[in-house]
Amino acid sequence: MDLAQGVQFVSFALLALMMVAAALGVVLFANIVYSAFLLGGVFMSISGLYLLLNADFVAAAQVLIYVGAVNVLILFAIMLVNKRQDFKVLPNAWIRRGATGLVCVGLFALLSTMILSTSWSIPISGMASSDSSIMLIGRHFFSDFLLPFELASVFLLMAMVGAIILARRDILPDEVETNISQTPILSLPERPRELISSSSESSTQKS
Repeated sequence: MDLAQGVQFVSFALLALMMVAAALGVVLFANIVYSAFLLGGVFMSISGLYLLLNADFVAAAQVLIYVGAVNVLILFAIMLVNKRQDFKVLPNAWIRRGATGLVCVGLFALLSTMILSTSWSIPISGMASSDSSIMLIGRHFFSDFLLPFELASVFLLMAMVGAIILARRDILPDEVETNISQTPILSLPERPRELISSSSESSTQKS
């Protein structure tokens, strides 16, 4: 093992430990704000693993989309709700925890079996391409996958226009009140009864 492989192995071990610790914090922390911040740490660790695999475009997309958009959106939702209420202890909570633990252990065993049974050796056929992954993805986007790429952009534009229309819609009342007494345009408003009684009393006193 040379120096480059040693650095890669140590980096992979550190990123894997950070990702597992942050994922456990997301699940185990009672404070949902801490869980959201640790979820950002999980996304950053995954982007670091993508960098170790020479997938720089996927790593950048991971940071921009998941950390910069999804995680920030989750934090905004948590801050806007701001529900100050403690978690209530549910009856028979140990059954749910036990079922969740069994599902997690089963998924871990399944993934471990798949990892151990998969042959990860990649045969080197010819010289590796000198182009970066961004150039290769861009070339495929504008040649082989041009139609799905354009359809996705049209769908995103439609969703954005629909969101703008829904956000700028005028607020109209659902029910129009029809029992409001409307006075004619050319008629004077009715005098209050108190003023009428006081004027009549003053006229009788004068007389």
